[in-house]
Amino acid sequence: MNLGHVVVWSKPDCPFCLKSKTALRNANIPFEEKMLDVDFTREQLLEQFPHAKSFPVVVVDGFHIGGYTQLQQKLNEGFNNTQKLLNE
Repeated sequence: MNLGHVVVWSKPDCPFCLKSKTALRNANIPFEEKMLDVDFTREQLLEQFPHAKSFPVVVVDGFHIGGYTQLQQKLNEGFNNTQKLLNE
């Protein structure tokens, strides 16, 4: 099953970033991690996702769904593919 492309834009020592990645792993959802000051700058992040106000920034197939809280809400709803994750 193709789950789409999930990216967690993260920063070092971020507890909610760690929680997001752990939640995705526990749900067997593959994801790509991008780390602040390694893979991107804060300015680059805000250019792509101007409404992002905190870390992590969880992106599914190019759509910013929110941070850890929003991701956990989606996981609690039992999504098993990105169409459900994106409410399509």
